Amino acid sequence: MELELERTPLDGFTAVLDTAVAQEETLESIVPDACPDLLSICDTEGVVCLHRKEAMEGRVELSGTIHAMLLCQPDGEVGLRRLEVDLPFTCTADAVDITPGCQVVAEPRLRGADARLVNPRKVLVRADLVVDTQVFAPMTDWACAAVLDPEQAGVEQLSESCETCVTVCVQEKSFPFSDELTLPGSRPEAEALLKWRAALECSEAKVIGSKLIFKGSARLQVLYRCTDGGLSTGEFELPISQLMEVSGAGEEAMCQVRLVLTDLTCELDDGDGRTLSVSMGLLAQAVVREERSLILLTDVYSTLYDLNTEIRSLTLSRVADRGEREIAVRELLETGILPQDVMDAYVTMGDVAQTREGERLSLTAQVNVNLLCRTEEGEVSAVTRTIPVTCPVELPEGTRCTCRCTCTAPVYAAPASGGVEVRFPVRFAYLALTGNKAAAVSTVTFDENAPQDHTGQPSIVLRMVTGGERLWDIAKAYGTTARDVMQANALEEEELPDGQLLLIPRKR
Repeated sequence: MELELERTPLDGFTAVLDTAVAQEETLESIVPDACPDLLSICDTEGVVCLHRKEAMEGRVELSGTIHAMLLCQPDGEVGLRRLEVDLPFTCTADAVDITPGCQVVAEPRLRGADARLVNPRKVLVRADLVVDTQVFAPMTDWACAAVLDPEQAGVEQLSESCETCVTVCVQEKSFPFSDELTLPGSRPEAEALLKWRAALECSEAKVIGSKLIFKGSARLQVLYRCTDGGLSTGEFELPISQLMEVSGAGEEAMCQVRLVLTDLTCELDDGDGRTLSVSMGLLAQAVVREERSLILLTDVYSTLYDLNTEIRSLTLSRVADRGEREIAVRELLETGILPQDVMDAYVTMGDVAQTREGERLSLTAQVNVNLLCRTEEGEVSAVTRTIPVTCPVELPEGTRCTCRCTCTAPVYAAPASGGVEVRFPVRFAYLALTGNKAAAVSTVTFDENAPQDHTGQPSIVLRMVTGGERLWDIAKAYGTTARDVMQANALEEEELPDGQLLLIPRKR
């Protein structure tokens, strides 16, 4: 006969892949007929747009487009011109537990891009791409908390409370965003846009009822050619606020929302050197986790029957720590040229390495600083330098830490003695999880036609307590109950001092 157990559902999602997929894309492109022959390429920058992410049997496939913008010096023209090249990409990652029913969270980023002239009518573009990828598989699980009718078979049960973190929802929402922007009066008028970039950030996310409310911003930066042939920049902070349907999450849930581009266009309005039209396709990807308290049934026995018990192992995740830390970077970069001024500056994020000394974990991001400088001779030159930026955090050993790094403000860059001084903040957003194993009772059966035979056994036993023994273990060993032992010895609590002599009444 099988005893009925109280089961606590632990349905949600489990991560089956967490990786960074790196890929290099190259493409030869013909210069359009409307553009004159090119003398040189001064700078190359790219915007990554994610178009598709799909879970298949044993792998995940990600695809999109790298929109490269080349700043070129045409033959016979004064001032720079933009040349656009689209590089399609498709990359994959393998894992045996991936199935078509999995949910994929992907965040592409460009570590760097460059281009060279093959001839005055052809360019070769290279892009260094990374897609931070997580795949979550639906999980149906449960844990036993108690025997529902213990008196039925004289069952004694032992339970313990514990905490676990469950990924309760992985959800996404696509939405468009468009706006008209005006260059401030302190900036010169624009004749042509040369390149643009958007940094996306979710600053707030909270579950209310069945809705996930999230807010953030898109920081748009543009570089443009002025009417006098010079270069200038514009910066805009665009607020984002959206709702997303979620299920299974309480209002105290931890929400992690990542925003990625699916499209980005920026145009200068005709006849107006100050008005810009920007249009974005955005994808919000939410991972919602919830801390839960569990009661686990860890041991059972019967004073009437011999029980057959099955034990199953559970993996319980806990959030060891989560947070954000901002590191202010100030560096003097040797440029190899004598810049008169810096016309554009931005950073791209490389890999994040983790090193540990005891409970101190050092997160080190390779930050690529990109500068567009003009020399005293009037030549425009691009400079890229890599700076390691380290953020120390105190985390217990054995934790698994994921980290996302972003530059949270425009890069300040100015010529200085020996090169260019740069200042910018880097935010480290980290989540540290622990995974512990717990054993819990899963099934209990007994033969109701074969009760225990206590014939010939003494009704009372004297027993000396040895070091570390629990009252539960002693009662179980002699087929009695902890309650009866406490009553027989006038004990008010279950803590047993070493060397105490106990009267143990046995069940007859």
